[in-house]
Amino acid sequence: MNVRIENGWRRRLESEWTAPYFADLARFVREAYSAGAVYPPAAKVFAAFDSCPFDDVKVVILGQDPYHEPGQANGLCFSVADGVQQPPSLVNIFKEIRDDLGIEPYASGDLSRWARQGVLLLNSTLTVAAHRAGSHQGKGWEAFTDAAIRALNDGREGIVFMLWGSYAIRKGEHIDRSRHLVLTSPHPSPLSAYRGFFGNHHFSRANAYLQSRGLAQIDWR
Repeated sequence: MNVRIENGWRRRLESEWTAPYFADLARFVREAYSAGAVYPPAAKVFAAFDSCPFDDVKVVILGQDPYHEPGQANGLCFSVADGVQQPPSLVNIFKEIRDDLGIEPYASGDLSRWARQGVLLLNSTLTVAAHRAGSHQGKGWEAFTDAAIRALNDGREGIVFMLWGSYAIRKGEHIDRSRHLVLTSPHPSPLSAYRGFFGNHHFSRANAYLQSRGLAQIDWR
């Protein structure tokens, strides 16, 4: 896999390219794209990093793996391309924004507008086979995205980490709470949103924290 990624991230993750697991991962991903439909499109596998340079990250939202139906995944967690019907989790995220901030999110489900402001929308697994949720888990992506989180934890201060659901909470358990703000709640999926995602006030809490550090708040519309 010929990795093309934003230069700031490339410098922080360069040791991963030569790690034994990454050679196996690259081989698996190449073969998967050759064998059938895989999402997101190959050019967008590293879109989360390219859309939000390392030095610009203010907020991290962790997802699990990309949407696995045609036309949905665009390389940013919870995000879909403009004009694509919003999946239920994204609908619930927008509902919480309305309730928390009293603002109306834009109609588009393309969250690149957040990424440009410093929100890293990172899935734990960066590829998935069509119609098969979780199909590329356990192939090495988790080690790569763990390295990205570790780089932010060690190399930056004052980042807001939003961890929704038990999977994301476990993945972020080593984040230094004395240097970063870690917000946890149930996942926004319809199965769990009413168990504590709704009313978590993560968006207002993130903005209050950023403001307290003299940083521009995120326009969550």
